[in-house]
Amino acid sequence: MWLFLAAWRPYPPAMAQSLHILVTGTSRGIGESILSAFEGHRAVGHSTAGGGGRIAADLSLPGAAEGLWNEAIERFDGRIDVLVNNAGIFEAAPIESDGWTARWERTLRVNLIASAELCRLAVLHFRARGGGGRIVNVASRAAYRGDSPDHWHYAASKGGMVAMTKSIARAYAGEGIYAFTVCPGFTVTGMVEEYIESRGGLASLGDLPIGRPATVDEIAETVRWLAVDAPPSATGAAIDVNGASYVR
Repeated sequence: MWLFLAAWRPYPPAMAQSLHILVTGTSRGIGESILSAFEGHRAVGHSTAGGGGRIAADLSLPGAAEGLWNEAIERFDGRIDVLVNNAGIFEAAPIESDGWTARWERTLRVNLIASAELCRLAVLHFRARGGGGRIVNVASRAAYRGDSPDHWHYAASKGGMVAMTKSIARAYAGEGIYAFTVCPGFTVTGMVEEYIESRGGLASLGDLPIGRPATVDEIAETVRWLAVDAPPSATGAAIDVNGASYVR
């Protein structure tokens, strides 16, 4: 057993030098930083509008995830080694709103269903070509602590993502397919800055033990480690990157 452990590597030597990585939601913030973190590997990003070499896909539309996956496969000459699901929306749905159900459906479609569709395609691809692969899903501390009264749907979508990732990890680890979740808290991105301003600024956010929100680079480095360097025994892990603002 000890000889096996000493010889272990995260990926086969032929793959370790240059992984093919698909990252969703890379137009700004965390996703843009994640895309930049994969130096030495071939990474392609996605955004709703495309541009800058990114694949365009509106994940609120049925079928968009499959189209995104197929274009990525074509760009990568038929091989993807890592899927990073980062795309997500954070839209308020007050319980008094006439559009409450529609906003739930849109959030679940983008944050959870499209991610699930991409995870399914990734697992099928990894199994078909052999050699395994990795999935890293970017969720939120809201998956465990909930969110504001206007964001039940956001918390539910991220809770579903964590449960889905753990299910994938348990089901396919024996085939070399590993799955991980990253759970940020408040992070300095455009999306969260808008939320902070709507709540009256940083002072109104309460307990931030490290004295600030996380940075996008901190989240990106966590994703990079899970995608490239984390040991297989870590599969199924949900890593908190929230400055101890919420601990489990």
